[in-house]
Amino acid sequence: MTTTSAAARKAQLTARLAALRGRLDGIEAELDSHASQDWEDLATEREGDEVLEGMGLSGQQEIRQIEAALARLAAGDYGFCAKCGAEIGEERLNLLPQTPFCRACAA
Repeated sequence: MTTTSAAARKAQLTARLAALRGRLDGIEAELDSHASQDWEDLATEREGDEVLEGMGLSGQQEIRQIEAALARLAAGDYGFCAKCGAEIGEERLNLLPQTPFCRACAA
């Protein structure tokens, strides 16, 4: 991977990480904001909370993947499959820049 493309990947991953952290902060604020005294409203809010919690868990997982990708980038291992060592295709990295696996090992 060239220095220019490594810098571009780092910028892409860092921007996504910041966006995810902002989204998770919003989800956390929404979850903390419920104070309804009405049972029906509270039940509706709880249903929404389940959706928000699922989104939060998904976001946390993606954050961990991005942080791992940034660590691989810093170590010089980014772009190579963590399982077989083969180079990960540029198309795959464009779609999933945080992926640690080539297409064959991910299947």
